[in-house]
Amino acid sequence: MPETQNFQEGAVLLINKPLTWTSFDVVRKIRNTTKAKIGHAGTLDPLATGLLICCTGKMTKKINEYQAQEKEYTGTFTLGSVTPTYDLESEPQDHQPVPGLDKAALQAIADRFTGPLQQLPPIHSAIKQNGKPIYHLARQGVEVKVEPRSIVIHVFEITAVELPVVHFRVQCSTGTYIRSLAHDFGAAVGCGAHLSSLCRTRIGAFRLEDAVEVTDFIEKYKKAQEHQNG
Repeated sequence: MPETQNFQEGAVLLINKPLTWTSFDVVRKIRNTTKAKIGHAGTLDPLATGLLICCTGKMTKKINEYQAQEKEYTGTFTLGSVTPTYDLESEPQDHQPVPGLDKAALQAIADRFTGPLQQLPPIHSAIKQNGKPIYHLARQGVEVKVEPRSIVIHVFEITAVELPVVHFRVQCSTGTYIRSLAHDFGAAVGCGAHLSSLCRTRIGAFRLEDAVEVTDFIEKYKKAQEHQNG
């Protein structure tokens, strides 16, 4: 655990974001504890878990550099229904029968989504339009038009199949929406799909196995302060 002063000057923290927390919840908790200037390198949705890089002090200058690095995710898609948000933040709808495809057949479909792609972000996302996040507009029923983005999927591996649930691993460029990948994959299978779980396991050379829980960080920080104060 670095000394208190290090956080004021600058540190890089690898945090395992808890389920249902927003990325800002993590930042706020650490800021309230350390009193340091802090930001994070890449938002995770509330229903996602995994690696969140938090930078304090002068290391906040590194945020854009870290955010631009390749990312790796694992998780599950559930075939046979879609949701407005492309994940479980909204209710599944448009239920369809799920074809009895095996792992090899699903991998062949996943292979179509590797390489450079044009991807449409979800309308329920934090992309700004006229200065407002478009998810605010979408929730108000305002029609939202999103432009496709250039992304690269380096690896899209189907790791296990328990229909209607499909387990996957993805390595991708920054700017990739795994929720959109789930939606597009389901359309390609022909029965729809939504993202049912997601964990970010890597950003560049930073790995989830080196991350700490928020509660553990706070507890160790407080103990270090107590020790420092005698």
